[in-house]
Amino acid sequence: MEIRSLDQQDKRSICSWQYPEPYGVYNLSAWEEMQRQGIGFANPLKARNFYGFWEDHALIGFVHLMEEDAGVFVGIGVEPSRCGQHKGSAILRQAVQLAGRLYPGKRPYLEVRTWNQRAIRCYQRAGFQIDGEPFQQTTGTGTGTFYRMIYIGEPE
Repeated sequence: MEIRSLDQQDKRSICSWQYPEPYGVYNLSAWEEMQRQGIGFANPLKARNFYGFWEDHALIGFVHLMEEDAGVFVGIGVEPSRCGQHKGSAILRQAVQLAGRLYPGKRPYLEVRTWNQRAIRCYQRAGFQIDGEPFQQTTGTGTGTFYRMIYIGEPE
């Protein structure tokens, strides 16, 4: 898998990804709308924290790595037709290695909706585990109940 920064065409492509329900909550706004609002990877201050993952010259996913006091927040998106093929776990393993090089000593963590068992299993395969109790959070796509998952290392 090749990792590199996202260019504008990559971002436009990601914005066109459409997930089937119940995963439609992860669909992004159109690229032009994201640019207008300056959100996500259209925010010039955050754009450098996004990395794309290519396999056979096809963009199959991306991650957002954001350094925080408590660790490195990891956000992930997988091209919809690649979901359920263990691509997310492979992307996360490489993202954890990248986070270790960029932010040494900071533990990666992510947040996932509690109903998204497919993603939870993916994250567990990549070495993350649920940390603590579920919590309520409001994101750009609405309010939901989430788990925090921390990276503990490769599973046995």
